[in-house]
Amino acid sequence: MRDPHSRSIGGAQYPPLFMCACCAALVVLLSSCSADLAVQRDVQQAGQALPGTPYSIVCIIHGDGDYLYHDTDGNEYKANEEALAAAKRVALRNPEAEVFLFHQKPRRHFLFFFPLRDGEFSYYQNGRLIAEGSYWRDEGGSPLDPEVTLFRRFRADTLRERVTVFMYFGHEIPEIDGAGYHASSPDRTFTVQDLAEGLKGFTPHPSKFDLMILSTCFGGTPYTIGTLGPFAQTIIASPDNLHLSYFDIHSLERLDLRVRKGDVPAFAKTFAHQAFDQLTKDVQTAVSVAVYDVDRVQSFLRSVETVYDRTLTELKGMAQATAGVGHCDCADLPLYVRPAMSEGIELFYRPARFGRSKYKQEHSGWECWREREQHPHTTQTKEPALE
Repeated sequence: MRDPHSRSIGGAQYPPLFMCACCAALVVLLSSCSADLAVQRDVQQAGQALPGTPYSIVCIIHGDGDYLYHDTDGNEYKANEEALAAAKRVALRNPEAEVFLFHQKPRRHFLFFFPLRDGEFSYYQNGRLIAEGSYWRDEGGSPLDPEVTLFRRFRADTLRERVTVFMYFGHEIPEIDGAGYHASSPDRTFTVQDLAEGLKGFTPHPSKFDLMILSTCFGGTPYTIGTLGPFAQTIIASPDNLHLSYFDIHSLERLDLRVRKGDVPAFAKTFAHQAFDQLTKDVQTAVSVAVYDVDRVQSFLRSVETVYDRTLTELKGMAQATAGVGHCDCADLPLYVRPAMSEGIELFYRPARFGRSKYKQEHSGWECWREREQHPHTTQTKEPALE
């Protein structure tokens, strides 16, 4: 006998696939409107002061842009996803660390109408994944407020002295304007100052990160190092173009073995040297990796602050700020050549294998702006796929 209550289902006007799609859309809509983060956690461990967490790493990976590249065999990769995979290996191979990973993804929609969360988060303690989930990147007054909120929610409370590391992977961070940095959200801006505002939330005054790694192009400018310097003791950055905006970070695995007696400056030089060696194997363009001792470079930064700020002010007044200007070694501009220019910098540099840049055998470790036609030698050699 047919169940009389089945008539409404069997005689429905809408096919099952359509009903399934509607149900899925409703689930997505409800989850999208939820105020709570879609995070699963190990309640027994998250946020607790475990006995072996003398190291803490915060890693932000920007993926809302063109990070696609091909290797010599034609295989297709995305640099941000490669960076994420490497960061997860670091997290799993550090038995005495907590690691925060934030992946900023492009804005997406389900069925063209329902927005999806555009940030992914994972938290590790002692080599174990403790929590993971997704979040909205546009919640908060500052661009990194969502990441700071998650950091404060999950960080382990401990009185132990720690070695702290901050990493940022992405394209060149604009020093002014910042419009268009996020490809899928042109209304959002992001600048060096925005990164500095976020760092305030990760490092309550007067604390500083022991080491900051800027895996971006043109991170070694007086303005960038000067603006981010209050939040780090040592900064690793490339003053020139950085192939795929990517440093090799395998040196961060087993920090308990690599950071001898807490000597972060020595570890920073080892990290930079290994990243440099890997880059010189992979690319033919110029390679530069610099280690900045933040305290020791202050003399040079103070001496050129007015000159550099004047340049940025002029750029702000231009209709297209970077249309007629380019990056160059600060040593190529007489106003920046100061006695303290090389103080506090450990630089690993190799000139390009082709083009005009191959004749530039030295670099100061500092990158500046200039009109492109002013000088015959430029450091604007770029990778074919990415900046």
